[in-house]
Amino acid sequence: MGSKHFWSKALERSEQARKSGALIPLSTTSVALSGPGAERFELRQLNAALPKHHKHEGPKPNPFRPWDPQLEVERIDLHHVLILNKYPVERGHMLLITQEWASQIHWLNPDDWRALVKVDRDSTGLWFFNSGPRAGASQPHRHLQLLPRHHNESICPRLPWFTEHLCTRTPSLGSDQMIDPLKTSCVIAERPASSDPEEEAMGLHELYRSLAERLGLGDVASLDPPAVPYNLLLTQSWMALIRRSQDEILGFSVNALGFAGYLLATDRSDLSWLQTHGGEQLLRQVVADLSGFTDAGN
Repeated sequence: MGSKHFWSKALERSEQARKSGALIPLSTTSVALSGPGAERFELRQLNAALPKHHKHEGPKPNPFRPWDPQLEVERIDLHHVLILNKYPVERGHMLLITQEWASQIHWLNPDDWRALVKVDRDSTGLWFFNSGPRAGASQPHRHLQLLPRHHNESICPRLPWFTEHLCTRTPSLGSDQMIDPLKTSCVIAERPASSDPEEEAMGLHELYRSLAERLGLGDVASLDPPAVPYNLLLTQSWMALIRRSQDEILGFSVNALGFAGYLLATDRSDLSWLQTHGGEQLLRQVVADLSGFTDAGN
């Protein structure tokens, strides 16, 4: 599906930007996991200090206004531009940013979905969005992110969890049964399909609105921002929203990719705890407490 024009151009631009120093790939080492559910996670250890944009201390300049022209892949219509992630772990990691200022903590709008569809129809993969600092966003300027994938390539390590959650309904639980916060903090639905790009974009926007309401985030049409931070994951098959309570736990900063199964450890991360308790227990520590919340759609 698609000619992969954007992906090919991103790889070409990556080589040029790397040679000029505009692109700084993060050096990481793969770490084998042995805890519960280890097969659903990929853990990498960062070999150097975190880039400044990941640090919480002090004011940070906006790197997207203006964006670095050496990282530009292509303008997308009038309102968006596709650029390279300056500090990628994977080659071809792209950001879809607004050309003018738009807040990361506010709702995505129809123009965001139109731009996403234009890119996705050519170069698809795993899309993700972090709605603010407590959801793992490192910048306040609006940006959706894309990790391109080939048609026969696994979309992410935790795909089986999302597939299972999509195909089953949450059972009725008695008072003696534990409610799994990973399930109650996530809503997921099949992605609508359409041969028309505008219909597809509007279908995605309506699905986003529906999932946000089901998760108790608020009304996308409201002028108020979401009531709670969240992550969004989007594939060719489904869309998922995850309600968040905090960004970091035990020295791990967890964004949407953590729920996809990708974890990054730094020198502050408690690897011993992770190896003992597993990745899913780590994720449970950063989702919102939804005691008493019922998602009737699941």
